[in-house]
Amino acid sequence: MRASYPEVEGQVSHNGLNLGYEVFGAGDPTVLLMPSWTIIHSRFWKLQVPYLARHFRVVTFDGPGNGHSDRSLDPHHYSASSYAEYALAVLDACGVESAIAVGLSRGAQYTLHLASMAPDRVLGVVMVGAALSLGITAPGRESAFERFHQSYPENPRGWEKYNLAYWHDHYEDFTRFFFDQCFSEQHSTKPIEDTVGWALETNPAVLEAESANWTSTKSTREMLTRLACPLLLIHGTDDRIISDEVSKEVARITGGTLLSMEGSGHLPLARDPVRFNLALRDFIARVAA
Repeated sequence: MRASYPEVEGQVSHNGLNLGYEVFGAGDPTVLLMPSWTIIHSRFWKLQVPYLARHFRVVTFDGPGNGHSDRSLDPHHYSASSYAEYALAVLDACGVESAIAVGLSRGAQYTLHLASMAPDRVLGVVMVGAALSLGITAPGRESAFERFHQSYPENPRGWEKYNLAYWHDHYEDFTRFFFDQCFSEQHSTKPIEDTVGWALETNPAVLEAESANWTSTKSTREMLTRLACPLLLIHGTDDRIISDEVSKEVARITGGTLLSMEGSGHLPLARDPVRFNLALRDFIARVAA
């Protein structure tokens, strides 16, 4: 059972892919809740949609590889610029001229590309636990990317499980480890169960295809310097996936507003939804004023 059901459900075709989207509420402006890493689908916004839809129109969509979208194994379909194109196709299908775009983790990169590609259609941007390529790595993850394509040890521990071969051999165990890290807060059993369940709706072959795409530090910094719309950054101080130093650096580059959520992990929208939703609502209201 869902707390809120969409007024509109549909699919849009773009670049040979079918992408599922949903529309909630009817207020103004429109809030576009972007996909994140395709290990989860758009239901991760489930604690935001019912609240935001009381005040605004809310649009969500599943990126390729999970949810109601096609499971593509073509790496091109997972580039940040492709996600920006998907977002525009969804907005067009919904008859939306402009929106405030919200991106979680890797979704921040997709949102940044959307604002760069179509600045006239993005009223404001919110980045949550922004996974932007700025040369800053969370403690403990320093060597994970270096070992990603290597063989994994006989008894891998911690971030040694962030390994392509391990994904294929022990996918569910990897997802449990990963979401344990996402939710550093105590008493996170339910959101961990949710996210692992959503992860099991896709597969490691999809994640492998997506892993081929990552925007360079140089191009990310260039896009940030050109970002012209209002920006809100939200980051948990106990984020074990993406260091909060990333959002601090983005705020320095852009002059955007940073909300540091003390003690929160990588998904404060799930563990502290009241504070998160109020901050989001206030930002949207200011941008729309």
